[in-house]
Amino acid sequence: MNTDNNTRRNMGLLVAAQSLGGASPPIIISLGGLVGQQLSSNPTASTLPVSIYQLGLALSTLPAAWIMNRLGRRTAYVLGAILGVISGVVAAQGIAQSNFITFCIGTALAGFYAACVQSYRFAATDLVPGDEQAKAISRVMIGGLIAAIIGPQVVIWTRDAMPATPFAGSFYSQAALALLALPLLMGLRLPPPQTKNAVAGDARPLSEIARSPQFIVACAAGVVSYGLMAFLMTAAPMAMVGCGHSVGEAAMGIQWHVLAMFVPSFFTGKLIARFGKRSITALGLVMIGAAGGLALMGLDIFHFWGSLILLGVGWNFGFIGATALLTECYRPAERAKVQALNDFLVFGTVAVASFGSGELLHTAGWNGINYGMLPLVAVVLLMLGLQARRQKMTAA
Repeated sequence: MNTDNNTRRNMGLLVAAQSLGGASPPIIISLGGLVGQQLSSNPTASTLPVSIYQLGLALSTLPAAWIMNRLGRRTAYVLGAILGVISGVVAAQGIAQSNFITFCIGTALAGFYAACVQSYRFAATDLVPGDEQAKAISRVMIGGLIAAIIGPQVVIWTRDAMPATPFAGSFYSQAALALLALPLLMGLRLPPPQTKNAVAGDARPLSEIARSPQFIVACAAGVVSYGLMAFLMTAAPMAMVGCGHSVGEAAMGIQWHVLAMFVPSFFTGKLIARFGKRSITALGLVMIGAAGGLALMGLDIFHFWGSLILLGVGWNFGFIGATALLTECYRPAERAKVQALNDFLVFGTVAVASFGSGELLHTAGWNGINYGMLPLVAVVLLMLGLQARRQKMTAA
């Protein structure tokens, strides 16, 4: 009974911490380009703060995992929240001082905090048996829905809070959200890290795990689900405005997209428990492909908004399913390094997508982007199908 109470308590703390920590990216992504335009003398560098944030997230997955493996998840999460506080203050100071480099340093530091927040879903899997892990992941991701509401509202309420330095108030608020998360994270009671002897005795080399079909398929599903979502979400507002739709309509499309990303988390875990990890992952990828197909059918507001909603639900099924599949790839002593490699590849792809989406939209156009995504979806669906077939043959 005490174990159940402790699990529920930890899960509640992780959802609350996810709600606060997950609110930082919407602040950085929605304002980073605007602040970049304000501070940078080079117009082409205006989106650099957002891209640097994504790069910081990708590069931080490995050192964050090292800290988790040596000192435990709670220590890493607390350190991440502290850096989240510092990052918001540094970014706000960059705005106050009209210093573009200082602002970029602030968004880069936020990347480490984001890498820790992304790991909360794995912490949830440490608390429950294997057959309940998908539900645990899905439950923590509900915090993302709350964060999707908190982040934009913070921007609306605080962007003009300091008239002499527009947008600085939003980044001070980002620091305040990380500060509020600190006592929640300090209250976590998570399983201790593996001892060195256990790791040495039970863990396989990372290169061996990375070559296994299970890891390759799970990681590929996560990379394609998250990478395509980030790429299309970044390009869609520019494409909408370029097609004559208003900035408000573009913003509303992104709001519907974000809601579609997280609302399914209320039942994704139950769907995975009923239909299986591969089936729900494949359904997510099919929906991402359908989003591209709908976008190719026209340029009306219905096509853009409908595509973004399908993309959001597809990401939810695909990414949560891929995360659940990843838990089959490692032993307890291997989890930190395997999770870190997976997130490095996933968020490294997101960083590349962030850097390249605007340029590819300019060269290939909106239709070209949506045609280009379809083969990637098809390849991962084929990989999932072949893996399912191989497992059936092995079982027979």
